[in-house]
Amino acid sequence: MIKIAIVGDIGSGKSFVAKQFGYPVFNADKEVNKIYRSNRQCFKKLKVKIPNFIYSFPVKKNELLKAIFDNKKNLKKIEKIVHPEVQKNMRKFINKNKKKKALIFDIPLLLENKNYKKYVIVFVKANKKDIYKNLKKRQNFNHKIIAKLRKLQLPIEIKKKKSNYIINNNFRSLSLKKSVKILKKKILINERSNT
Repeated sequence: MIKIAIVGDIGSGKSFVAKQFGYPVFNADKEVNKIYRSNRQCFKKLKVKIPNFIYSFPVKKNELLKAIFDNKKNLKKIEKIVHPEVQKNMRKFINKNKKKKALIFDIPLLLENKNYKKYVIVFVKANKKDIYKNLKKRQNFNHKIIAKLRKLQLPIEIKKKKSNYIINNNFRSLSLKKSVKILKKKILINERSNT
């Protein structure tokens, strides 16, 4: 089974690209949100580790963001609690889909973790203006938060260098779908010849 990870800047259209491959998608952000909404154990642990920021269940994202922006060390505390849960859900996802030819992983901080070598990495390249337009459509858009979140991630140029493939997103869905189709074929052929 081929594991394809989609990486890129915040707002570059990674989730849209991930869906276009037509394989099951593991979306880390969605998993994290599920954990915050439904995992009481996780809430209790967070309440112990960062009591000045976590008030009630379900856990609210803005409370966590406040904790991270207040002190970068809080991010490590949050990750230590949430990461194992995401990993557990990811293993379940892989087991459930183990007969599939490929699986897609939409994990924003994948390259910041050391185990990215197991994946075929696709970098979604997009124009800064287009990214900004795309981000502005988001319900809770806040450019200060976006800027701070970017600082927690690897610089875009490094992400690009670590990637196996680059796909251009011009935010025109038809041409992007076509590009993904071509890329998918290329990955399947290359990976088959590598095994």
